Amino acid sequence: MSLIKEYWHKLSSAKHFYPIAGALLPWLLIPALIMLAWASWQGLVVAPADYQQGDSYRIIFVHVPAAWLSMMAYMIMAVNGVIYLVWKIKLADIVAASAAPIGASFT
Repeated sequence: MSLIKEYWHKLSSAKHFYPIAGALLPWLLIPALIMLAWASWQGLVVAPADYQQGDSYRIIFVHVPAAWLSMMAYMIMAVNGVIYLVWKIKLADIVAASAAPIGASFT
């Protein structure tokens, strides 16, 4: 088995995935929050108002990404559910269960 294939196979195990995810979480959380704040500022404050609808047009900058996020969460649940049922990869079940509250809250 090639080195990359072996690495991904090992990473699909929860025993190997959790330490890596735990180490990356603090490093990725701060940039994610900064980008979220910047995007919210750009969409809700900096974007010009529509000439007919005024400021109520800006809801599209929140509504459309939230709808896409919920649809993506449901697709992640479906794909990982099939992966778990076919190949019995436990991490796929964990990912599907973790995507459920995200999809429900953004619906």
